[in-house]
Amino acid sequence: MDTSHYKTVRYSKTSLTELMIPSYTNFGGKVHGGILLSLMDKLAYVCAAKHAGNYCVTASIENVDFLAPVEVGDLVTLKASVNYVGNASLVVGMRIMAENVKTQTSRHTNTSYFTMVAMNEMHKPAQVPGLILETAEEIRRFAEAMQREAAKKERRTNKDVAKKYFDNEHYAHLLENERCIISGSAK
Repeated sequence: MDTSHYKTVRYSKTSLTELMIPSYTNFGGKVHGGILLSLMDKLAYVCAAKHAGNYCVTASIENVDFLAPVEVGDLVTLKASVNYVGNASLVVGMRIMAENVKTQTSRHTNTSYFTMVAMNEMHKPAQVPGLILETAEEIRRFAEAMQREAAKKERRTNKDVAKKYFDNEHYAHLLENERCIISGSAK
């Protein structure tokens, strides 16, 4: 096998640490989720572009779970690595930790997966190098990303089918025990 068009996961691993300052806060006094998303998107780009050797765009963001609040004064460290590659797409896995420097405690605040697409000079999808998996962890992450990609395709297909065969009475029955009221004009 010709490995000249393959790169290791470690080749493009990227991290960033940033101090959370008062201007990053929301009305509740915590760091705004949008600040974290912006940092995550930038880091996903750097990781993907380094692996691809091309400009990359964000195609989707999956599983952005805010597990713990981030406080002003925390040092937030974002770590990204390419978990999976397709033809022109890459899945970048990201883990975010917040550290309180006074108490010397760290907490896991976010995990997310960014699907990025490499683009050539003509703004068309460009093939990305394959991925050399060197550890059991990298193999697991690649396999899990494959499963998430397959599930995403399945959801899209099911959603398209559901739209095509939409039956209002069927959906009304599903909503009977939910906290909603179907207005007369929607029936």
